[in-house]
Amino acid sequence: MKNLKYIFVVGGVMSGVGKGVASASIGKILQSKGFNLTAVKIDPYVNVDAGTMNPTEHGEVFVLDDGTECDQDMGNYERFLNIDLTGINYMTTGSVYQAVINRERNLGYGGKCVEVVPHIPLEILSRIDKAAIKNNADIIITEIGGTVGEYQNVLFLEAIRMLKLKKPADVALVLVSFLPFQNKDSELKTKPTQYAVRALNSTGLQPDMILARAHVSLDRKRKDKIAFNCGMKEEDIISAPDIKSIYEVPINFEKDKLSEVVLRKLGLKTKVKDLKKWTAWVASIKKATKPITIGIVGKYFNTGDFVLTDSYISVLEAVKHAAALLGRKPEIEWLNAEDFDPTLNKSYKKTLKKLKKYNGIIVPGGFGERGIEGKIAVIKYLRENKIPYFGLCYGMQIAVIEFARSILGLGGANTTEIDQNSPHPVIDVMPEQKKNLALKNYGATMRLGIYPAVLKKNTIAYSAYKKYLVSERHRHRYEVNPLYIEKLEKAGLIFSGFSSDKKLMEISELSRKEHPFFLGTQFHPEFKSRPLAPHPLFVEFLKAGLNRNSQ
Repeated sequence: MKNLKYIFVVGGVMSGVGKGVASASIGKILQSKGFNLTAVKIDPYVNVDAGTMNPTEHGEVFVLDDGTECDQDMGNYERFLNIDLTGINYMTTGSVYQAVINRERNLGYGGKCVEVVPHIPLEILSRIDKAAIKNNADIIITEIGGTVGEYQNVLFLEAIRMLKLKKPADVALVLVSFLPFQNKDSELKTKPTQYAVRALNSTGLQPDMILARAHVSLDRKRKDKIAFNCGMKEEDIISAPDIKSIYEVPINFEKDKLSEVVLRKLGLKTKVKDLKKWTAWVASIKKATKPITIGIVGKYFNTGDFVLTDSYISVLEAVKHAAALLGRKPEIEWLNAEDFDPTLNKSYKKTLKKLKKYNGIIVPGGFGERGIEGKIAVIKYLRENKIPYFGLCYGMQIAVIEFARSILGLGGANTTEIDQNSPHPVIDVMPEQKKNLALKNYGATMRLGIYPAVLKKNTIAYSAYKKYLVSERHRHRYEVNPLYIEKLEKAGLIFSGFSSDKKLMEISELSRKEHPFFLGTQFHPEFKSRPLAPHPLFVEFLKAGLNRNSQ
């Protein structure tokens, strides 16, 4: 293996401090210097993967090409670095322990006494090296989930300590820490960061750099204070203020010469590359002033009195990417599906009329019964009033249900996920999945990862992709029931994308003669959208929204 360099990113003071974006941004900067990068996310949960986690607690479940259900930060890595990652780039406490126990059961340790230390940290380091080898990386960035001082990530910090002892010149440790202030007239407080560094010191680690997250840029005095109290140099303290777009973070870091610090720490020399293309793209975002307004109707928003937009982070970013291509400033509003539910809101018809102000509406993926009747009411209103509609996964299935009820007149049409006794189960579980459900075997048992789809010519889908065969990422268990496909098509619903054997319907749409843009995908196109390569279906959707605005 080449002389691999390691960067570890840990968080201090509080969760949600921006470790994922920081890791992705460091990677983008080093990538722009000519180095081959890959990134690893370590989650401290005992869950084997992120697939069974509630989106309102953990945020979006991101899916990789190979079907790995993982943390949303993996999406940040892919978007910033423009690479496709695999399951080797993601691990949890649960997956690490599972691997060690399985190896012990198979005599993989040759009869030795298997202990938490060193065997768990060694498994962690082994996986990091395997990810680097698979991706032919010069530098591998590993983000440690959680916050320094928590019991859950102690073993991951121990892995870093062990590696630092073995390869001190090849390892850099970055602490992303938060600097609070009480009000607009107070100074930024460095004491919480000092305590975070002391917590790191207690594990035998000293940060090489601190990324100081704050509402404003760090001044020289605060940098000096952190450096002095934490045994560091002033140039090792990088300012990380709040900004409007996460894609500006790499540019912001470079203002404090982050790449110079990292390369010096790792003993590397820069190669001939730069951030010009990325910088130009970010500048184009900032120049966009004409708005395009998109509503997202979902149910994974509220966590107590707060709104968690991370539940749909990839959808949000995909809209931004497409809007940037079209030179528009996206204005996204979060709409609770239950507000449109006829059984919960007596004035739902009045609420539905508010949808006319949007350029387009998205119903994203999800599971379960809550909010489904509200989504059906929304989709019916959008179809009848010719407002651009984009349904993602569950959003496509619900559109098929609405079409079956309203156009085919199939009263009680539903998905068997909600109503197993539906007289018209237009959406049904795949036969191979019925055994998993019976055994309550939910983890990693859906149709996951990348699958091909054949496109039908002279459709919205074909005009967007401009090719016959596409590959997209899936995460679902239910499908359009084959028994109803012919009836739905005769009534005017077009299945413009399908599996090669024509058993699985991948894209449904209405003709442009009937509607400017009414399209749903069984897959998740948002997972493959990139800043400099927006997903074609999102672009087509926003174009339809802009055309509506000009009418």
